[in-house]
Amino acid sequence: MVRSPENLGGVALLGSGSALPSQTLTNDQLGQRVDTNDSWIRSRTGIAGRRVIGSEESLTELSCRAGRSAMEMAQWDPDSIDLILLATSTPDDLFGSAPKVQAQLGAKNAVAFDLTAACSGFLFALVTASQFLRTGAMQKVLVIGADQLTRWVDWDDRRSCVLFGDGAGAVALESTSSEDDCLIGFQLKSDGSRGDCLNLPHLNQFLPLVDGISHEAGGFSPIQMNGQEVYKFAVREVPEILEKLLKVHEVLPDSLDWLLLHQANQRILDSVAERFSIPNEKVLSNLANYGNTSAATIPLMLDEAVKDGRIKSGDLIASSGFGAGLSWGAALFKWRGPV
Repeated sequence: MVRSPENLGGVALLGSGSALPSQTLTNDQLGQRVDTNDSWIRSRTGIAGRRVIGSEESLTELSCRAGRSAMEMAQWDPDSIDLILLATSTPDDLFGSAPKVQAQLGAKNAVAFDLTAACSGFLFALVTASQFLRTGAMQKVLVIGADQLTRWVDWDDRRSCVLFGDGAGAVALESTSSEDDCLIGFQLKSDGSRGDCLNLPHLNQFLPLVDGISHEAGGFSPIQMNGQEVYKFAVREVPEILEKLLKVHEVLPDSLDWLLLHQANQRILDSVAERFSIPNEKVLSNLANYGNTSAATIPLMLDEAVKDGRIKSGDLIASSGFGAGLSWGAALFKWRGPV
């Protein structure tokens, strides 16, 4: 649906949803596999457990559950959705999982595609969706952030296997007037020169084909990361991009209702909050229960805080996503909720 020019320019966040696998993997259980323990993991990351997709579940199924929950909160009929954006770096189908999500949700009028930006994926997808809504090209967009990083973890590497979990989160976005705009502003950045700090590279395995011609076999290695460099990147770049965003829109940190960061490491969350003198009670965190679920962390945390009543209509939220690429970004928005 194309709206008339006088009604263009705004984005409203009307619904949220989330979904988690049924399997829980605790720190003590991980200690049965690698040389680690609960105290070591908690003190360095803040993580106590994570969820792992099992044989009866899939990333597509979690994405559908999260998306359906957001649709129900927004009181949307599936036929009314114009676009489904699935932010994921771990699709069930390398060609893209969004079309299958679209079919299973019954959103027959929606175009659907994947967007890959690792742990920044949800934020990048949120901003991408807003462009379609602001122009009036589309009226309703479902943004889903979902990842199954446990599929690509080296479970014998205690430095990385303790960090990641699986999950999905979603938001329902609708075009509105510029006067009612909930997405106040955003900043996005990428730096491929530092991409080797955190990546999931292909195997680089070539096999003979015929007459001296070789071909590359498909497949990827486990997640590779330089934890020290990623930590330094996050504690430096996240406060800087948030500071720029707040300054541009003349927003003081103490006027924020919530700080909602990508859930990667509790020490990163604490460092950013300290930089802006934001009290702990305004910093949203569920990292202890779920670990780093990549593109799912921000919408998963958002939905949890909406459902338990912490986030209320009109609350002002500063959010930042950061991760592989390297990519990072920030957004300043207000939660509206269902009308």
